[in-house]
Amino acid sequence: PDILNHNTETVPRLYKVARHGGRYERTLELFRRARRAAPRLLTKSGIILGLGEERAELLDTMRDLRAADVNILTLGQYLRPSAQHLPVARYYSPDEFTELGEAGRALGFRHVESGPLVRSSYHAKRQVDGVVSLSGR
Repeated sequence: PDILNHNTETVPRLYKVARHGGRYERTLELFRRARRAAPRLLTKSGIILGLGEERAELLDTMRDLRAADVNILTLGQYLRPSAQHLPVARYYSPDEFTELGEAGRALGFRHVESGPLVRSSYHAKRQVDGVVSLSGR
């Protein structure tokens, strides 16, 4: 594959609530193993905001993803799809998304998409093209 995407979705504290059956450490290990198996493979993850995470937790999660050598990050607002899903704990402002995107770039992500309507597939080709043009791969 040209790129491996696996969405982290949320911070470790909220994993059991938001990712039934998922384990945060398993997500990070997936990226570490992918990097060992294919050092030039582009990797990407997404986090949805608004489930009750704190800013410090979010930044720690972003740091964990960088430590696992994730290249591309998407940050988007959680929108409750139905009454059977978790409620929105908080709506982030466009300015907060801008600040978080800047924080992601400062942490070393090669590309960050950050905004209320961003999803993992948001401008996916542009994300990859931008990273490839920066690195030659």
